Amino acid sequence: MKSGHSDLNINEIEKLQDIYYKKQFKKDEVIFFEGEKGQGLYLIKKGKVKLVKMTEDGEELILNIYQDHEVFAEIVMFDSGPYPATAIAMKNSTIYLIETKNMNLLINKYPDITLKIFKVITERLRRAQESIRDLGLRNSKSRTASILLYLANRHGIIINNKIEIGLTITQQDLANMIGTSRETVSRILNTFKKKGYIETSRKNIYILDKDKLKKEM
Repeated sequence: MKSGHSDLNINEIEKLQDIYYKKQFKKDEVIFFEGEKGQGLYLIKKGKVKLVKMTEDGEELILNIYQDHEVFAEIVMFDSGPYPATAIAMKNSTIYLIETKNMNLLINKYPDITLKIFKVITERLRRAQESIRDLGLRNSKSRTASILLYLANRHGIIINNKIEIGLTITQQDLANMIGTSRETVSRILNTFKKKGYIETSRKNIYILDKDKLKKEM
C-alpha cells in the first residue's frame, strides 16, 4: 500500500503544454535568484528543487523542497514582482514555466487545474505560518519532529505499516530547514530512533509512530 502527494498529476501537467515552456536544469544549477524579476509559475515534470534564503551569517535556510509534479514560485503567478527566495535544482530536472502573461489563459481554459493550484497556495501559506511559529516558540527537538511530520504528510509513502518519507534528504538539509546545525539534527534523530519513533537508512527516514512523534512537538 502506498500513498503520496503531488500538486498536479502528469495528465494535468501535459494538458498545459500549449501555455508552458520546457526547461532543463542540471544538479546545483540556479533556476532563479532571490530578487530577480518574476517570470511565472514553475511545474516540475521530473526532478527536485529547493527554495532557499541566505541568513545574515551566510548560512542557507531551506524554505521548502519540491519534486515530481509539484509547482513552485506561485507567489508571482499574477505579477512580475521579485522572487522572495532562490530556487536551486537538487538533481537534473525537467521543469515547465507558465509565464505570468499566460495566467488568464490558464484560469479560463483550465479552471479545475487552477483551483488545484489555489489549494496548494492555501496549504503553503498555512505551512509558512506554522514555520514562523515553530522558529519563534519551539526548540530544535520540537522543530525536528514538526518538519518530519510535515514531510511525511507531504511526501510520505506507506509501506509495511511505516511511513517512508519519499524524498531523499540529508541531515544537513533537515538542519537547513529548521535553522540549526547538522550535529544537533543527528543527535535528535538518534534520540527519536532510540525511542522507537523513527528508523533511518542511508537515503531514507521512516516514521514508525506518528502519534508519539507528535507529542515531541
